[in-house]
Amino acid sequence: MTGQDIEAGRKKAEACVACHGPDGNSVLPLFPILAGQTSRYLYLELRDFKEARRADPQMSPMAAALTREEMLDLAAFFAAQKPRPTGFKPDEARAARGKAKADETLCTMCHLGGFAGQNEIPRVAGQHYEYIVKQLRDFKGRVRTNDAGSMTSVARTLSDQDIEDLGHYLASLQ
Repeated sequence: MTGQDIEAGRKKAEACVACHGPDGNSVLPLFPILAGQTSRYLYLELRDFKEARRADPQMSPMAAALTREEMLDLAAFFAAQKPRPTGFKPDEARAARGKAKADETLCTMCHLGGFAGQNEIPRVAGQHYEYIVKQLRDFKGRVRTNDAGSMTSVARTLSDQDIEDLGHYLASLQ
Protein backbone atom coordinates (compact mmCIF):
# COMPACT_ATOMS: atom_id res chain seq x y z
CA MET A 1 0.00 0.00 0.00
CA THR A 2 1.35 3.42 -0.86
CA GLY A 3 1.24 6.09 1.80
CA GLN A 4 1.78 5.52 5.52
CA ASP A 5 5.19 7.21 5.31
CA ILE A 6 5.72 8.86 8.71
CA GLU A 7 8.43 11.24 7.47
CA ALA A 8 6.33 12.34 4.48
CA GLY A 9 3.45 12.84 6.93
CA ARG A 10 5.67 14.95 9.20
CA LYS A 11 6.42 17.29 6.29
CA LYS A 12 2.78 17.47 5.23
CA ALA A 13 1.72 18.08 8.86
CA GLU A 14 3.38 21.52 8.84
CA ALA A 15 0.02 22.85 7.65
CA CYS A 16 -1.67 21.23 10.69
CA VAL A 17 0.53 22.79 13.38
CA ALA A 18 -1.50 25.96 13.95
CA CYS A 19 -4.50 24.01 15.23
CA HIS A 20 -3.18 20.57 16.21
CA GLY A 21 0.36 21.38 17.42
CA PRO A 22 3.64 20.16 15.89
CA ASP A 23 3.20 16.64 17.24
CA GLY A 24 -0.59 16.40 17.21
CA ASN A 25 -1.00 17.60 20.79
CA SER A 26 -3.30 20.54 20.38
CA VAL A 27 -3.19 23.14 23.12
CA LEU A 28 -6.42 24.69 21.84
CA PRO A 29 -9.32 22.87 23.54
CA LEU A 30 -11.72 22.90 20.58
CA PHE A 31 -9.16 21.23 18.30
CA PRO A 32 -8.68 17.50 18.89
CA ILE A 33 -5.49 15.83 19.99
CA LEU A 34 -4.43 13.71 17.01
CA ALA A 35 -1.37 12.17 18.67
CA GLY A 36 -1.93 8.51 19.43
CA GLN A 37 -5.10 8.10 17.39
CA THR A 38 -5.20 5.02 15.20
CA SER A 39 -3.99 5.67 11.68
CA ARG A 40 -7.17 4.08 10.32
CA TYR A 41 -9.39 6.50 12.26
CA LEU A 42 -7.32 9.51 11.20
CA TYR A 43 -7.34 8.46 7.55
CA LEU A 44 -11.11 7.90 7.55
CA GLU A 45 -11.79 11.27 9.19
CA LEU A 46 -9.61 13.07 6.64
CA ARG A 47 -11.38 11.21 3.86
CA ASP A 48 -14.76 12.13 5.34
CA PHE A 49 -13.78 15.81 5.44
CA LYS A 50 -12.53 15.60 1.84
CA GLU A 51 -15.70 13.87 0.63
CA ALA A 52 -18.05 16.11 2.68
CA ARG A 53 -19.34 13.32 4.92
CA ARG A 54 -18.06 15.43 7.79
CA ALA A 55 -17.94 19.22 7.70
CA ASP A 56 -15.89 21.81 9.55
CA PRO A 57 -15.04 25.35 8.39
CA GLN A 58 -11.31 24.84 9.02
CA MET A 59 -10.86 21.14 8.21
CA SER A 60 -13.01 20.75 5.13
CA PRO A 61 -10.89 23.10 2.98
CA MET A 62 -7.64 21.67 4.42
CA ALA A 63 -8.64 18.12 3.47
CA ALA A 64 -10.12 19.00 0.09
CA ALA A 65 -6.79 19.07 -1.75
CA LEU A 66 -5.20 16.05 -0.05
CA THR A 67 -4.46 12.94 -2.06
CA ARG A 68 -5.13 9.47 -0.66
CA GLU A 69 -1.38 8.99 -0.16
CA GLU A 70 -1.05 12.29 1.70
CA MET A 71 -3.96 11.37 3.98
CA LEU A 72 -2.34 7.99 4.73
CA ASP A 73 1.01 9.68 5.41
CA LEU A 74 -0.57 12.23 7.75
CA ALA A 75 -2.49 9.49 9.54
CA ALA A 76 0.71 7.45 10.01
CA PHE A 77 2.60 10.48 11.35
CA PHE A 78 -0.01 11.50 13.92
CA ALA A 79 -0.68 7.90 14.98
CA ALA A 80 3.04 7.51 15.76
CA GLN A 81 3.07 10.53 18.09
CA LYS A 82 2.55 10.26 21.86
CA PRO A 83 -0.41 12.05 23.43
CA ARG A 84 0.48 14.36 26.32
CA PRO A 85 -1.67 15.37 29.29
CA THR A 86 -3.79 18.46 28.68
CA GLY A 87 -3.68 19.78 32.22
CA PHE A 88 -7.47 19.58 32.51
CA LYS A 89 -8.61 19.44 36.14
CA PRO A 90 -11.79 17.37 36.25
CA ASP A 91 -14.48 17.78 38.85
CA GLU A 92 -14.25 14.46 40.75
CA ALA A 93 -18.01 14.09 41.26
CA ARG A 94 -18.71 14.80 37.59
CA ALA A 95 -15.96 12.39 36.50
CA ALA A 96 -17.43 9.68 38.75
CA ARG A 97 -20.89 10.22 37.22
CA GLY A 98 -19.27 10.16 33.76
CA LYS A 99 -17.59 6.83 34.51
CA ALA A 100 -20.93 5.41 35.68
CA LYS A 101 -22.61 6.64 32.48
CA ALA A 102 -19.79 5.22 30.34
CA ASP A 103 -20.22 1.87 32.08
CA GLU A 104 -24.00 2.00 31.66
CA THR A 105 -23.81 2.80 27.94
CA LEU A 106 -21.07 0.22 27.33
CA CYS A 107 -18.66 2.73 25.77
CA THR A 108 -15.73 0.33 26.11
CA MET A 109 -17.34 -2.13 23.70
CA CYS A 110 -16.17 0.13 20.89
CA HIS A 111 -13.60 2.48 22.44
CA LEU A 112 -11.98 -0.40 24.42
CA GLY A 113 -10.75 -0.43 27.99
CA GLY A 114 -8.91 2.74 28.85
CA PHE A 115 -10.73 4.38 25.93
CA ALA A 116 -7.66 3.84 23.72
CA GLY A 117 -9.72 3.31 20.57
CA GLN A 118 -9.30 0.72 17.84
CA ASN A 119 -9.33 0.71 14.05
CA GLU A 120 -11.91 3.34 13.05
CA ILE A 121 -12.97 4.04 16.65
CA PRO A 122 -11.10 7.02 18.14
CA ARG A 123 -9.00 7.23 21.24
CA VAL A 124 -10.99 9.52 23.56
CA ALA A 125 -8.91 9.09 26.73
CA GLY A 126 -7.23 12.37 27.59
CA GLN A 127 -8.93 14.27 24.78
CA HIS A 128 -9.80 17.92 25.46
CA TYR A 129 -12.95 18.30 27.59
CA GLU A 130 -14.37 20.98 25.26
CA TYR A 131 -13.82 18.83 22.19
CA ILE A 132 -15.46 15.77 23.78
CA VAL A 133 -18.51 17.78 24.81
CA LYS A 134 -18.82 19.39 21.37
CA GLN A 135 -18.59 16.05 19.55
CA LEU A 136 -21.16 14.37 21.80
CA ARG A 137 -23.52 17.33 21.34
CA ASP A 138 -22.94 17.23 17.58
CA PHE A 139 -23.72 13.50 17.46
CA LYS A 140 -26.82 14.00 19.62
CA GLY A 141 -28.03 16.88 17.45
CA ARG A 142 -27.15 15.02 14.24
CA VAL A 143 -24.76 17.79 13.25
CA ARG A 144 -22.08 15.10 12.96
CA THR A 145 -23.30 12.00 11.15
CA ASN A 146 -20.21 10.22 9.78
CA ASP A 147 -20.51 7.42 12.35
CA ALA A 148 -22.81 4.90 10.64
CA GLY A 149 -25.35 5.81 13.34
CA SER A 150 -23.51 4.22 16.28
CA MET A 151 -22.55 7.37 18.19
CA THR A 152 -25.71 9.18 17.15
CA SER A 153 -27.89 6.49 18.68
CA VAL A 154 -25.86 6.48 21.92
CA ALA A 155 -25.62 10.28 22.16
CA ARG A 156 -29.36 10.70 21.70
CA THR A 157 -29.86 8.92 25.07
CA LEU A 158 -27.57 11.36 26.90
CA SER A 159 -28.71 14.41 28.84
CA ASP A 160 -26.67 17.61 28.79
CA GLN A 161 -25.39 16.69 32.27
CA ASP A 162 -24.42 13.21 31.03
CA ILE A 163 -22.42 14.77 28.19
CA GLU A 164 -20.60 17.16 30.51
CA ASP A 165 -19.95 14.36 33.04
CA LEU A 166 -18.57 12.11 30.30
CA GLY A 167 -16.35 14.99 29.23
CA HIS A 168 -14.93 15.25 32.75
CA TYR A 169 -14.35 11.51 32.95
CA LEU A 170 -12.78 11.02 29.51
CA ALA A 171 -10.60 14.14 29.73
CA SER A 172 -9.25 12.87 33.07
CA LEU A 173 -7.93 9.61 31.56
CA GLN A 174 -4.45 9.14 30.13
